[in-house]
Amino acid sequence: MMKKIIKAIPFVILALLAGFIYYYVALPAINIHSPGFWFFIIGALVVICIVVAITSIYKENKGPRYSVSIFHNKPFVIAISVTGIVIVIYIVGSIISSPMINANKYQKILKIKDSNFTEDIKEISFNKIPILDKDSAALLGSRKMGSIVEYVSQFEVGNNYTQINYNGVPTRVSPLLYGSFIKWFTNRSEGIPAYMQIDMTTQDVKLVKLTKGIHYSQSEYFGKNINRYLRFHYPTYIFDDINFEIDDEGVPYWICPVKDYTIGLFGGQTIGRVVIVNAVTGELKNYAVADVPTWVDRVYSAELLINLYDYYGTLKHGYWNTVFSQKDALQTTDGYNYIALDDDVWVYTGVTSVSRDESNVGFVLMNQRTAETRYYAISGAEEYSAMASAEGQVQHLNYRATFPLLLNIGGEPTYFIALKDSAGLVKKYAMVNISRYQIVAIGDTVNECEKTYLELLKSNNIDVQDTSKLPKVTGSISKIAEGVVDGNSHYYILLNNNDAIFDVEVVNFINIIKYNVGDTVTFTYSEGTESNTVLGVE
Repeated sequence: MMKKIIKAIPFVILALLAGFIYYYVALPAINIHSPGFWFFIIGALVVICIVVAITSIYKENKGPRYSVSIFHNKPFVIAISVTGIVIVIYIVGSIISSPMINANKYQKILKIKDSNFTEDIKEISFNKIPILDKDSAALLGSRKMGSIVEYVSQFEVGNNYTQINYNGVPTRVSPLLYGSFIKWFTNRSEGIPAYMQIDMTTQDVKLVKLTKGIHYSQSEYFGKNINRYLRFHYPTYIFDDINFEIDDEGVPYWICPVKDYTIGLFGGQTIGRVVIVNAVTGELKNYAVADVPTWVDRVYSAELLINLYDYYGTLKHGYWNTVFSQKDALQTTDGYNYIALDDDVWVYTGVTSVSRDESNVGFVLMNQRTAETRYYAISGAEEYSAMASAEGQVQHLNYRATFPLLLNIGGEPTYFIALKDSAGLVKKYAMVNISRYQIVAIGDTVNECEKTYLELLKSNNIDVQDTSKLPKVTGSISKIAEGVVDGNSHYYILLNNNDAIFDVEVVNFINIIKYNVGDTVTFTYSEGTESNTVLGVE
């Protein structure tokens, strides 16, 4: 017996070493709700079975051979039995956690509120419309990085490009990464010196340099790798995808949502808590979802919210209805985009029947910080039909449409689409009416596109929302400056009784050239961050 124990020691040491290496690399949560934890346990039990089987071998004069039957060896039988029981528990747990068994519980995870489109989504200034998608942002970020000689040889831009609201402006941010292990080794003491920040409305790209570098990131090795750092501080937490964000002062953080399983062992995933890590100092703060600071924009991923809505839409009459009759079964369309609303980022996607026809019965907005979900019963073109309609207007240019944004233009639910060339650069803009997607306006600028779109609405006998509801200001002109934006002349005007800058596109209001300093003028406008866009001149 002692000899067998002595022979087993090297195998036990190797098994423990293998288990430690697996844990250090794979970082499974020590939590029964984590499938990774079950795989870790099952893998460890399999190794134990192998060790016990090997130690059951004994030698005779003619060499090594198995005893009459390895299954007569009590330790091996116990080990293989425990392994089998654990595997059965995992399989059964997966089944009883599934929508097939718990359709009613899955259908009620997400709370849906029916809302009014024109009340919730006001007409916004065009300098608040994000005209870039993630791919375009990544392209601009890579070009910017290539022009920074001091960094380009040592660092790369990460592919995070999280969309946030930064001081009221739709923005994408992404950290730099070490270019390689050697570059990490030579730069690790100073950390990552900057992050990329892209204004989604102006396409302005900034490399924001930090006073103190980022020391906790996904490109770190060993203990400061953000995933390993989180695991060793919270060994039982099951983390969802972590996000890179900045607060209102531009300080970089990692936003780390913690999964919460509400149905059985592995079902009903939602978010229960959020850990926020200062990317520079490593300071950790742990919040309940309801207590997360308002500057945080992404707690629930778009994919999770869409999955939860699909449960709500497809499981109204139980699981088997989704397989056979599919009565009243609805699901989200293939694709989504983001809308800035109420200082939060909301996921937008259409809702269609499970048969996936080319029309929507409505659409939903889902808040990425709170999971608040609003449904709007507006039927019309499915997003890809609208994209094809916009591409058809510029087919001679071979431009490709981005996934639409949902806007309120003249009181009409409208798809706003950026059109990109083969290099991925935005060249034109399109507005497509959701209810009547044959109404398509194309413009070289957003303002030009809107003007054409409003004219098309009027010519198709669609009532356009009265601009008299927009704010007006009357004053004496104190200063006029001229500028050119995308080849179009703009007048930037200051009034004697107002601190705001009023942006007048000359091509839309040609009479503005008759005005001089000292003249009195009345503007109808929409408010913006840096300037107000003039929509009427009197």
